[in-house]
Amino acid sequence: MEFQRRGPVGQEIPVVIVDGTAHDLRPVTADIGGDFLASDGIARTRSALEAGQLPVIDVADQRIGAPVARPTAVVCIGMNYAQHAAESGSAPPEVPIVFFKHPNTVVGPNDDVHLPPASAATDWEVELAIVIGTRARYLPDRASAAAHIAGYTISNDVSERDYQIGVSGGQWSKGKCCETFNPLGPSLVPADEVDSTRLRLASWVNEEPRQDSTTADLIFDCAQIVYELSQFMTLEPGDVINTGTPQGVALSKKYPYLTAGDTMKLIIDGLGEQQQRVVDAPDVPATAGAANITR
Repeated sequence: MEFQRRGPVGQEIPVVIVDGTAHDLRPVTADIGGDFLASDGIARTRSALEAGQLPVIDVADQRIGAPVARPTAVVCIGMNYAQHAAESGSAPPEVPIVFFKHPNTVVGPNDDVHLPPASAATDWEVELAIVIGTRARYLPDRASAAAHIAGYTISNDVSERDYQIGVSGGQWSKGKCCETFNPLGPSLVPADEVDSTRLRLASWVNEEPRQDSTTADLIFDCAQIVYELSQFMTLEPGDVINTGTPQGVALSKKYPYLTAGDTMKLIIDGLGEQQQRVVDAPDVPATAGAANITR
């Protein structure tokens, strides 16, 4: 079962796809977001499907939006694959490294990615994303943390490395928050249908292979991430957690950074595929951009 949001930006409708057939989810919910997840939306969807209450709908030609509407937070875990830490010249972290992306970075899985003005170091990062289903605060253990995960999807944690490192001021979020820097989707797959410990994830740039790993290389697995985050913040239904990226990014110096005209493709087993085109950010004043900031 896959939850998707289909249609033009700002006009997406919720659907659920079962065995390749899309069903209109509007008899159950107006949208797929925190309220839907917190109100047992996944279980209610299964019941409605069994009762034949969700009509078949043709969405084949409709744009795919992000599978979660308006997440209130996008929390990210850095250096969470052992081999990625190694290619970055860092020791594996002893505790999760946490940073944030602005929620408005989230776009559909196949929407264009906007290259910031004069950017020379924009990078790709395929990641398994957790979507929170119920509020999580001060959780007692890993087992209880797993119960707060509604499902999983694919995230591209696009990063501008010069902003992240060169003008960071000691934190990473400047390099993570440019518009369109978090393509998400295509689908939200319920947690009980996914084994998050053995998923292959891979990426390509211009059809050339870049990343190819599995979540077995995660330093902190999904339950541990949710458990530890809950000690420092309250996670709300619909919040997205990017769990980290494996080796094979441009930061490694093995590959060139992205330029306008490039394409990215990302897959995770059982969660689908996303593909973006890189374009120059539109409508940018001549005096705008980080290149004009005093360093």
